Amino acid sequence: MSTDTRRDRGGEVLSPHDSDFDFEFGIWNTQLSRLVRPLTGSKDWVEYKGTTVVREVWGGGANLVELIVDGPAGHIEALSLRLWNPDSGQWSLNFASRASGVVTPPVVGGFSDGRGEFHGQEVLDGRLISVRFVISDITPISCRFEQFFSRNAGKAWEPNWIATDTRVSTGDARRQP
Repeated sequence: MSTDTRRDRGGEVLSPHDSDFDFEFGIWNTQLSRLVRPLTGSKDWVEYKGTTVVREVWGGGANLVELIVDGPAGHIEALSLRLWNPDSGQWSLNFASRASGVVTPPVVGGFSDGRGEFHGQEVLDGRLISVRFVISDITPISCRFEQFFSRNAGKAWEPNWIATDTRVSTGDARRQP
């Protein structure tokens, strides 16, 4: 995370937290494991491989993630729009899959000690559940993403999405001035 004063294209000073995702801009190979039926007691996981591209938007105050993976269980195309809220001092992570065409309710949070943690709620099979999304093991060439669901307000968490990204290149994912 940079501590330099950064400005958006309009000259507005951005918070140092606007650079929380700088490590991720670029092109990544993605290995994804997804739990087939979360919160049902299922132990059936499916594997996918593909690519993630992360682009800076608004001078670091937002970023866009494009995920495309394939595996024996099929094809996934998804987007995540991450937005920095200077009033709350937190990020919102907004996820949509091409299959549903729907943006899920955001998870909200931030980074501390090199780890991102974000919380929210969504409806799964007609029931309101808690969601936790964690970004960890961040290095210049790899990082890990995990999503967990809870049906008891976070007393117990079940992982349902685990992705490990390995850098291909920084590419041209940063928006050019």
